[in-house]
Amino acid sequence: MEYTTQMDAARKGIFTPEMAKVAEKEHLEPKKLMALMAEGKVIIPCNKVHTCIEPNGLGSMLKTKINVNLGTSRDLTDLNMELEKVNHAVEMGAEAIMDLSSFGDTQKFRRKLTHECPAMIGTVPIYDAVVYYHKALGKITAREWIDIVRMHAEDGVDFMTIHCGINKETAKKFKRNRRLMNIVSRGGSIIFAWMEMTGEENPFFQYFDEILDICREYDVTLSLGDACRLGCLQDATDASQIEELITLGELTKRAWEKDVQIMIEGPGHMPLNQIAANMEIQKTLCHGAPFYVLGPIVTDIAPGYDHITSAIGGTVAAMNGASFLCYVTPAEHLRLPDVDDVKEGIIAARIAAHAADIAKGVPHAMDWDNEMAVARKKLDWNAMFDLAIDPEKARRYRESSRPEKEDTCSMCGNFCAVKNMNRILDGEIVSIFDE
Repeated sequence: MEYTTQMDAARKGIFTPEMAKVAEKEHLEPKKLMALMAEGKVIIPCNKVHTCIEPNGLGSMLKTKINVNLGTSRDLTDLNMELEKVNHAVEMGAEAIMDLSSFGDTQKFRRKLTHECPAMIGTVPIYDAVVYYHKALGKITAREWIDIVRMHAEDGVDFMTIHCGINKETAKKFKRNRRLMNIVSRGGSIIFAWMEMTGEENPFFQYFDEILDICREYDVTLSLGDACRLGCLQDATDASQIEELITLGELTKRAWEKDVQIMIEGPGHMPLNQIAANMEIQKTLCHGAPFYVLGPIVTDIAPGYDHITSAIGGTVAAMNGASFLCYVTPAEHLRLPDVDDVKEGIIAARIAAHAADIAKGVPHAMDWDNEMAVARKKLDWNAMFDLAIDPEKARRYRESSRPEKEDTCSMCGNFCAVKNMNRILDGEIVSIFDE
């Protein structure tokens, strides 16, 4: 092969089949796409082993993409249920699936995804190491952590979250500047605990160059994880978050030197008024690498409704530079999401992504909305259902309360502004009470 990674190909002027598909989807000139990829501002995560993938690009100037977190836990180990969620997620337009399984035969599930699923597949190797080695956390060696990274690359995952920014210096800063909610990232808490128990440096930081070599071999995109992700509004934009982001910016440059594609993971809980500034800080400190955000969740008081709190934050984040939204379900903070929770989370994230694309002027983003406006003007209910982001729910609501007349709904009836304006502008008489 004439190139190692998609970034390497772009730098060599090679227009890959994956780039061709992304350029077509994004209405982007090939040369422009390649230039952005050569700089690291656009990535196409696609492991060479994952041959059934439908390529997608991530970058602030492209359509905002969404990721769906799935996977087994100790309390819920049903792989068939997780596969059902995967299939629903793909059908509903999710561009990526992250397998966060923390119990059971994780490799079997992961390989099934990379052999059958067209979405980008992401994983967090640090979770799997605990499952795979099945021994006390403090007994896992630095070498064993890195071996799991290679295993995931060999299994075909397209991107991996690596918690490499929380090194000994970051950990010291965290302990000097205590938070209300401490560390809430699962991976971050695991590696922080391992460092504290062993006294050793974070192996994902210490052996970062070796990880890059693995990623270059398989063309795995690194998602530089935010171990110091914020768990409540009070902790937003604190010293630990910024310290970690500075480290991730340094590691981004090292990755680009080896042609490895990179994205940066961002904040969890954050007041609405801080989100835009955080996007600018990330773009500056991490040199314009694509930003992947969980939420941000804009208030801490809505368990059961965090698909809404995250959609609000996700819209603001994406319109100010985030490229990739991780969905949040109504079950966040409460339980493993079921199939219905997954659907609610995907719809909320897709609404956020689409609203942001309109705001930032993505080419043709508003075409969909214009088609809906035409259907509504014509009172064409079937066209409205077909255009809806959730056609099934729209149809169900309509059927649950049928109006007396088919050209209205049960809220407005003869008072329907759309119907009456159509009539009066066509020269007809409008007589609301006599109809």
